[in-house]
Parts: sequence; C-alpha cells; structure tokens
Amino acid sequence: MRLVHRPDSGSETVLASDVDVARSTLEQARGLMFRRSIPDDYALVFPFDEPDTQWLHMLFVPFAIDAVWLVDGEVAAKKRLSAFVGLGRGRADTVVELPAGAAESVAVGDELRLVE
Repeated sequence: MRLVHRPDSGSETVLASDVDVARSTLEQARGLMFRRSIPDDYALVFPFDEPDTQWLHMLFVPFAIDAVWLVDGEVAAKKRLSAFVGLGRGRADTVVELPAGAAESVAVGDELRLVE
C-alpha cells in the first residue's frame, strides 16, 4: 500500500510506500509510542468513521513527525509535532503520521489517498 499526494497542480507523488493502518482502538491509542524511529518512506494512517475533532500527542514518541488531518481525502490541516511534547488537533475522518519533513510539500486543499 502507498500513500499518494496530489497537489492542486495535479501531478502525483508517493509520500510513503510503507503504510500501516491503525484500525483497532488499541492500535490507534498506541500510535507511534515506544518506537525508536520510523523509516523515511513510512506512514501510519488512522481512519475514523466520520469527521470529528481528532487529537494527537507525542507522549513517549522520541522523534518529530508531520501530522496531516484529512476529510474525504482532502487535507484539512497539517502540523509538525515535536518529540515528546508535541500536541495537535484538527477536524478529520483520517489522520496520517509521517516522518518529519515528509509532508513539506503538502498544503491544505491537496488530496492524499491510499493506493493498493
């Protein structure tokens, strides 16, 4: 599975080719906690039933990440979260966590989607 970015210009790029989907409540609660690092081409995706305010924290995460909040595949918000102390929130039906810097080219209004 890959995470594909399509900006307003229409050209597609692969943001991550190693994608995990946190479907269970336990997987979503654990997130990236207790990992020492993640690969450069990695993404952790959190799908939710419907758009709502989704909070992220960096407790027990020793590296910075880029977080992207999506509604129907469209970027609603993006934020860099600092190691251990980062906190973010946004309205989303899907949240994506990426290595710091991986979402540099992503802007609000762009499209992100998972491709098999």
